Amino acid sequence: MDDNESFAGLSREQLIYAITVPLSTSIILANLVIILGIAWNRQLHNTPNYFFLSLLVADMCTGVALPFVPLMGLNRELSFSSCMVAHTFPNFLFLAFLFNLVMVHYERYICIVDPLHYNNLWMHRSFPLALLVVWLPPLLYACLPAFGWNNWTGPDWNGCCCASSQNVTLLSSCSTNGTTCCSYRRVFPNAFIYLEVYGLVLPAILTIAAMTGRVLWITRGQLKDICRLHRSVDRGSQASDQEQRLNLRYTRCVVAVSLTFLACWVPYLIYMHVCVAVLLSDTKWSSTTHIVLSCTGIGSMAVVPLVLGLVNKQYTEPAYKLLRKLRYRWRKTQASEEVAV
Repeated sequence: MDDNESFAGLSREQLIYAITVPLSTSIILANLVIILGIAWNRQLHNTPNYFFLSLLVADMCTGVALPFVPLMGLNRELSFSSCMVAHTFPNFLFLAFLFNLVMVHYERYICIVDPLHYNNLWMHRSFPLALLVVWLPPLLYACLPAFGWNNWTGPDWNGCCCASSQNVTLLSSCSTNGTTCCSYRRVFPNAFIYLEVYGLVLPAILTIAAMTGRVLWITRGQLKDICRLHRSVDRGSQASDQEQRLNLRYTRCVVAVSLTFLACWVPYLIYMHVCVAVLLSDTKWSSTTHIVLSCTGIGSMAVVPLVLGLVNKQYTEPAYKLLRKLRYRWRKTQASEEVAV
């Protein structure tokens, strides 16, 4: 590899770390705040919050793996085992995060749609089995390339660690060092990518969107019933101030949900379909574009549990109390110093 290729690879990695490290740190710290808030409040120690806690752990792991996701689009010189770990482990964490997110939405969806049978759900009766469902299938699917479903025995790929004008020398160097060209095309076959995107990821996102839309529709119907009963009691035909406040609150809820979906899911959907389109056309595309899209897509998707957690005051109350204590002590220290002066 010549100096220009080395500098280009280094600059791409620097760009990845410059984007992902601050985003990853923010995701990890925010998840830790919510996790500690649930751990300190014993009233939150119940099955629904345990599911949400599992989602937060998966989201925090996704934040840890976030810098490694854009690196999967770069060709690197790694051994077979290192290359498999570098690709399958972040994929496993991402799929586990998605499965946990679907489980949390499904649990809350049943709570609203069928509250009478909510406590009799199978996931409440056997919580360890539910955890196994959201963690084990992603692990098994992500490890399929390591079990043999890969393109590793195919031809060597150009534009990798062994690609330059001095082809023979570098090939022998790779073989003596026990390393080869590590590319996502060698780890993930096209069929594997299509199955994951259109068989797992996209149906999961559509399921979450459908459950959220159904909940909003049910809430709208309940709101209409409340307004109708309120008018029958007051014997009035015009909407009262309380009805207007309820309608305004519902409108704000719909706007918040819509903006959250647009901000968190649309960037990832764009990134996912652009990757599939490039894979179908079998053309090379700008590594900078891939880095920006992957960082934005995965990072925005990882914000979804944080939005669900930060809007709940019970989860963030311990952090607010701690901040108030620290601010009170700081003001007290400042006041004592001014008096001393």
